[in-house]
Parts: sequence; structure tokens; C-alpha cells
Amino acid sequence: MAKITQLSQLDLSASYNYADYLNWQLDKTVELIKGKIMLMSPVPNVKHQSIVTNLSGPLYQYFHKTDCKLFYAPFDVRLYDHQKSLNADKEIHTVIQPDVSVICDKNKLTEQGCLGSPDWIIEILSKGNSKKEMQIKYQLYQQSGVKEYWMVYPYEQAVHQFVLDEFSQQYQLINMFAEEDIASPHLFPDLKIDLQEVFAE
Repeated sequence: MAKITQLSQLDLSASYNYADYLNWQLDKTVELIKGKIMLMSPVPNVKHQSIVTNLSGPLYQYFHKTDCKLFYAPFDVRLYDHQKSLNADKEIHTVIQPDVSVICDKNKLTEQGCLGSPDWIIEILSKGNSKKEMQIKYQLYQQSGVKEYWMVYPYEQAVHQFVLDEFSQQYQLINMFAEEDIASPHLFPDLKIDLQEVFAE
């Protein structure tokens, strides 16, 4: 099968799977959401990259001493409904690249990335993120069983912390951290993140 190198070679209304995705060498970064191609926001700006860099310090210091692994985009995460068990490339229809992923089950890690839901995902929103994109990712992470999801708002200097309820399997907004708060993940309560340092220019 010929390699796909241009987005124009694909039918954006068609449905694709991970086997298709592996055959793409596109000039633009895309994600696959339930079979549909989703263009990622333009190249992250300085503010976005600064937040990732500032987060990387405390996260690395914490996780390099644990069994959990820390990854930054670009890093392929293949998701499926956590009530199902799908492994074949042709049966995977969602491939995303979260800004930050923490994975504590080493069995989910493969040469290609992560197969299954990370324990914790952090997404740093940009002005290019639409409300629709935000809703799609929120629902996707919830359905896939991502235990904790942080949405970081760079311009508002805020973080919304969602935790998956064990019984309802729905996200609960448990904290809205502001610029000078010390934020801690629900899954790792002894990890303290100084948001003033995270949002520092």
C-alpha cells in the first residue's frame, strides 16, 4: 500500500483505523477520534511550550522514583471503550497525542506508545481549541476510563481537575485551581505543583 504523505490524499468524511494511521506520513499532525481525522491545533506557541517545560520539572522529580511513566506529545495513545477489550490495529479507531500522559500499568506500553487509557492526562488548551474539540476530548477520556484529566487554561492561568467517579463512570469536577494555588492530582496527592511557577513566563 502506498504511503499517504498529504492530507489531500485522504477522505475527511471517511472512517479510518490505527492500521491506516500507521501508513500515514503527513505534513500535518492529526489525531484519529472514533475513526474520524481531527486536525490538531497549529504548532504550540511560546506560552503553551513554557507551561509544558515548567510542568516537566516537578513531574519528572516525582515520577522518576515511581513505577509510573511520564510522556509528552508527540506520543501516540490508542484508546477504546474501557468496557471492551480490543487489541488489533484494525479494531482501534482512536489515536490521540495528549500534551502530558502518566501511565502506571507497564503492560499498556508498546513500541508504538500506549494501548489503553493513561491514568492521568493533562491537556494545555490554546486559543485554537474550539468548544467542540474540548467536549470531544472530555467525553473520549471519560468513556475510555482515564482516571484523572486536567484542563489547563494558559491565558486564564487556571486548571480544572476532573476525576472519574468509580461508580457512575462520569467525570466529577473536584477542583478549579487558580494561578497562585498549589495543585495536587487526586491520584498522587503527595505531588505538589506550584501553579505560580507553572504559569511563569
